Amino acid sequence: MQPLRFIKVFSLGAFLTIVTAFTPAPQPSAGMFKLHLPYAKAGLTRQQAAAHLLNRFSFGATPGELDAVVSMGLENWLQQQLQASLPDEELNTRLLNGYDALAMSNAQIVNTYVRPDQALQIGVAKGLIRRDSIRVAANTAEYRMMIRNLMDSANLKPVNELHRQLINQKVLRAAYSNNQLQEVLTDFWFNHFNVSLTKNQSQQYVLTYERDAIRPNVLGHFSSLLEATAKHPAMLEYLDNASSVSNDNNVANPRLKAQLQKRLEKRADQLMEEGNAAQQARLMKQIAGQKKNEGLNENYAREIMELHTMGVDGGYTQKDVTEVARVLTGWTLYPNSEYGAGSAQRKILERVGLNTLQQRGFVVQGDFLYRADKHDQGEKNILGHVFPAGGGYEEGMRVIELLSTHPATAAFICKKLATRFVSDTPSVDLVKKMTAVFLKSKGDIKQVLIAMVEQVDFWKPALVHDKVKSPFELVISAIRSTHADVQDPFQVFNWCARMGQRFYYYQAPTGFPDNAAFWINTGSLLNRMNFGLAFATQKIPGIRMNWAQLNNNHEPESVEQALTVFSDILLPERNQEQNIKRLLPLVKDVRIGAKIAAAADNAPLQMKEETGMTEDRPMKKQERKALAKNTKQPLQMPYTAGVNSPIAQVAGIIIGSPEFQRK
Repeated sequence: MQPLRFIKVFSLGAFLTIVTAFTPAPQPSAGMFKLHLPYAKAGLTRQQAAAHLLNRFSFGATPGELDAVVSMGLENWLQQQLQASLPDEELNTRLLNGYDALAMSNAQIVNTYVRPDQALQIGVAKGLIRRDSIRVAANTAEYRMMIRNLMDSANLKPVNELHRQLINQKVLRAAYSNNQLQEVLTDFWFNHFNVSLTKNQSQQYVLTYERDAIRPNVLGHFSSLLEATAKHPAMLEYLDNASSVSNDNNVANPRLKAQLQKRLEKRADQLMEEGNAAQQARLMKQIAGQKKNEGLNENYAREIMELHTMGVDGGYTQKDVTEVARVLTGWTLYPNSEYGAGSAQRKILERVGLNTLQQRGFVVQGDFLYRADKHDQGEKNILGHVFPAGGGYEEGMRVIELLSTHPATAAFICKKLATRFVSDTPSVDLVKKMTAVFLKSKGDIKQVLIAMVEQVDFWKPALVHDKVKSPFELVISAIRSTHADVQDPFQVFNWCARMGQRFYYYQAPTGFPDNAAFWINTGSLLNRMNFGLAFATQKIPGIRMNWAQLNNNHEPESVEQALTVFSDILLPERNQEQNIKRLLPLVKDVRIGAKIAAAADNAPLQMKEETGMTEDRPMKKQERKALAKNTKQPLQMPYTAGVNSPIAQVAGIIIGSPEFQRK
């Protein structure tokens, strides 16, 4: 681990000397298998190696877990994690009980969890509300009440509740799942294949995207991940491939295309005859919009090459991007809405019948739909490979196979994995060895990870604790290291957002950058220290822990002893001497909480536009007052482990310290 370098920026004495000092380091087997972990060759003890493995392949060790891993054997623990089959009964039956959306299909979600505009559309279609009443009540409390009453009468739920379930389940799985590596990789691969709740068209599908496309494939073959994400409604809508169609008239089954169009228009006429002018007008507008907006969209084709597979320097050209976009024309989602234009399209497809659609080249796989009538059937040439005319759906599958096994993809993906698990600047030699395994195994992610941990580079002491935790990793590691009981997971999300990571809302398809420089600045470090104190002193609603129990109900006899004891508990297998020396002035400062709150409030905001956040919100005035009020008491004996105890404040300072930020 590289030493911390200290730079004094503000004038808050010892605290700011520490906070501003944090300088980031420079830049297929289903059964059991034999592992060779060369940590001893790198100079690590078995205990140090176990701590390193837990830091990188889990969201942090729980109390006693390090000793358990040493006892069972590091190799055995890693084998279990690579199988991702440990039971999680308590997580699934108790903590996730009542999260109904987790078991819903996309169709059920789309027809249950809706935006206000969708609720109004449904209400008008069902005759529950008049359109003119909407105009009268717009932008008023009456309008909001109208939406609530409408949702109740139509058995609808707000889409924000769907988002809350998505966020809460991520927190609970990360904190309590026994299959920690699976959760770490789910976080990694979701970020790699990022979609965002900020886009209306995709937001109702994000929960099933993580559940069905990401999590089941994180330890399989990369090609399976690429195919699952390419076909999922969330990605199809997020990067606009759902609306990408051939630019010319050279389409398969023009007769079927005309038939589908005619039936939509016939349905519009029926609505007019039924006196439903509002729904008829919307359908005609949608038909006209389809005709106007039809054409090739290269958004997904560009990102599947630049971000998902080959990387920006992968050796492809703009012509390759265009050709991939042509191959993927007609790849869209099966309409599953019970209202609006989606309902009309679904009924037409159902009337035509699955057998007839398949005979005409259509492909239906769950929520994925390949429309042969929208596909560019001409010849394509991609990366020197010729795709003959008339390839249809199969040429899309051929492109996924080509990209997922390309040497540039292997190198790009292996570097991202090494960056996540080893160092912000992994060695060229390590990446080359991982890349060779990727190519040999045809993208077997499990085999690539094994190749990584079997290299001495993974275990080098200089790289141990070299990676910086993201806000999500910080909060979850605090929960795990203290056996905290999380009753309100959404509070974790609120704190992550305050520290700069509003997960699931990152707008750019790149996902959050995985490097210390993105996360670490003066403001974020102050907010991390704020979090540590708020967490440890139990000021965060719905999160509780027992500090005395963590120390076997023994009370430290002094500030110095408390700092030493809880440093060993929260930061196992680390050299504590220098960190304790830096933190000692803070734990002796009777007004440290108020100073930290004030410093965080005055720190400059350094947020990135692509996060989708308006700002990294400082603590509100009333929050600062509450924190200051609870941190005025001096650190004095006897010690107790209550909410406002000195022990909690000492622990909070450790959690907020630069050393705890490293993994």
